[in-house]
Amino acid sequence: MDDRILVREMTLADCERVAEIRVGGWRTAYRGIIPRSYLDAMSVAEDAERRRTRFRQGDPGVVNLVAERGGRVVGWVCHGPYRGGGSPAADAELYALYLDPAHFGTGVGRTLLQEAVRRCSSAGHPRMYLWVLKENARARRFYEAGGFGPDGTEEPFEVDGVQVPEVRYVRELAG
Repeated sequence: MDDRILVREMTLADCERVAEIRVGGWRTAYRGIIPRSYLDAMSVAEDAERRRTRFRQGDPGVVNLVAERGGRVVGWVCHGPYRGGGSPAADAELYALYLDPAHFGTGVGRTLLQEAVRRCSSAGHPRMYLWVLKENARARRFYEAGGFGPDGTEEPFEVDGVQVPEVRYVRELAG
């Protein structure tokens, strides 16, 4: 089997698989952080329909990439212009990075993150931001290994009545 990781632009045909990855990623990565009732209620079909709608509408500046290994999509990353206030409009934001849970720790996530950073740097963005759940120690270690660090900004986030705050991470990009 070919073990190489291929990163390519996401297509409309990838939406179902990306939804499977996203929902599976939430259920695995956020177990014990997000209420189980919320995770159990997540629907791949509904998420896929949201992905298809967003994909068809298009959004200038938003980049969706998938990672394939052995001909199968195993990861997804999405980035674009920073969406929050208090940051220059020239900055970028990593909106999402999810993997098929069977591919955690295999280099797929690192490859997707590196490609997103490379593209944002090549586009001239001075910084790249992302938000991560404060209690998600695994993801925080992953982003720190990728050159990101917390900048001291925290946002409240509530899921089914449970507070799960997010922290903002930033990485300076080479111009």
